[in-house]
Amino acid sequence: MMIGKPYLLFLGDAPDQLAAKVAQGIRDWRPGDAVGQFRLPGCGAGVGLPDMTLEEAKAAGAKTLVIGVANRGGVFSEAWKAVLLEALEAGFDLASGLHNLLRDEADLAAAARANGCRLHDVRLPGERYPIANGRRRAGKRCLAVGTDCSVGKMYTALAMEAEMMRRGLKATFRATGQTGILITGSGVPLDAVVADFMAGAVEWLTPDNDDDHWDLIEGQGSLFHVSYSGVTMALIHGGQPDALILCHEPTRSHMRGLPGYGLPSLEQLRDLALPIAQVANPACKVVGISVNTKALGEQEALDYLAGIEARMGLPAVDPFRHGAGRLVDALEAV
Repeated sequence: MMIGKPYLLFLGDAPDQLAAKVAQGIRDWRPGDAVGQFRLPGCGAGVGLPDMTLEEAKAAGAKTLVIGVANRGGVFSEAWKAVLLEALEAGFDLASGLHNLLRDEADLAAAARANGCRLHDVRLPGERYPIANGRRRAGKRCLAVGTDCSVGKMYTALAMEAEMMRRGLKATFRATGQTGILITGSGVPLDAVVADFMAGAVEWLTPDNDDDHWDLIEGQGSLFHVSYSGVTMALIHGGQPDALILCHEPTRSHMRGLPGYGLPSLEQLRDLALPIAQVANPACKVVGISVNTKALGEQEALDYLAGIEARMGLPAVDPFRHGAGRLVDALEAV
């Protein structure tokens, strides 16, 4: 997918920082790809880039306005339309990972044609994926699974890939969501694949490989999230992981978007996810725990991680904050 760089990251009217996770992911993992951010009045998020007008971003060389918001249901806000149309008239391409496709908006499609601009819908499957066959594949696979949505599964896989590449190991991050695809330029928008073909799409994404090669599969959803558990199941069975990393965010009071549902414990996640994974790969093991400690102070984070490690007997780290070395050590021991 050839999306013109650099980007101007559109945060729109995101109500909080987590709603801007697409923009934040690009900022954290490809900092050279974005020149600034564009926020509407009342926006409750920011990614640490200069606030720019469209004119300022154009002068700074930006080629694509990337919608950096991930909202429930993946839909456009009508409040965004005027800016998106103005961006097209100014010569920007648009890129979006929402379920609500840019190309299905008649006014945006017409403006793109009139101004010679491109509309990039990254949450649109680009292949005819097979139905999963469950055949064992050569190579090794690691999947991050979470107690909830948006707890750091993608960051965990990207941090592990970076550490493995630093060590000279064979590893590939496999993107399965819009943010990962925008960061890497390829992958499967798994939650937009027809349900019968989701597990097959993961098989397609993680084919036979060298015996010492690790696919680091971007996790999605949570087995405990009643809205998004299906995509997690497809990743577990289609991915046939040899190793699971449990992911958690310790300050949540309830599941993302579901005030009536509390978060499971890491033990509950282990005890549910592992038997499901062993249906497709009986040798699968839980090898480590990744905790998003962003909301904790340094000593508080270290104490929290030490407590989990003592309780569960597994390496527990924040791979973005402290590095993924111990998680990679655990993979090498598999």
